[in-house]
Amino acid sequence: MNGLSTEEDSNSQHDQVCCLVDAGERCTQLAGNAAYNKRIQKTVAQRKLRLHMDSASSHNYICEYHKGVIQSVRVKRKRRDSEEDSGEFDGDHPEVELYNLQVNTLRRYKRHYKIPTRPGLNKAQLVDILLKHFRTVPIAEKECLTYFIYMIKANRSKFDQRNGSNIDM
Repeated sequence: MNGLSTEEDSNSQHDQVCCLVDAGERCTQLAGNAAYNKRIQKTVAQRKLRLHMDSASSHNYICEYHKGVIQSVRVKRKRRDSEEDSGEFDGDHPEVELYNLQVNTLRRYKRHYKIPTRPGLNKAQLVDILLKHFRTVPIAEKECLTYFIYMIKANRSKFDQRNGSNIDM
């Protein structure tokens, strides 16, 4: 065995059926490359799924259907500092790619909003901090869109108002 699969090995793996017994019936679907390991067995037991490995099976590969069933009941572990824990991120809002901005632009944003950070942050760390802040900024969406449409129709920009220019076309 040199790590290379032979033609026999590849054929035999494609002919294997799922190793699981679902509610007393052996699954007859073709097995994929997902293995029914101890961690998965523990998840199945905790979620009280009616699945177990057939003792007569010579392998531990499961089909795509059972893989999906098991994945759908798995509880995703949250990171300690994730957005889901803090409630800052609402799934209705699109993700903003601040990483595409230049570091100077990120620093200007930080300075404008007076966001406290430690000195010497790299770009990735700065983006993480600014994203957390960005998600907490309240936006009156209806008001913002109305103002935007008005400015487009009036063929003006925010800078025209600031400078006191009154351009009528």
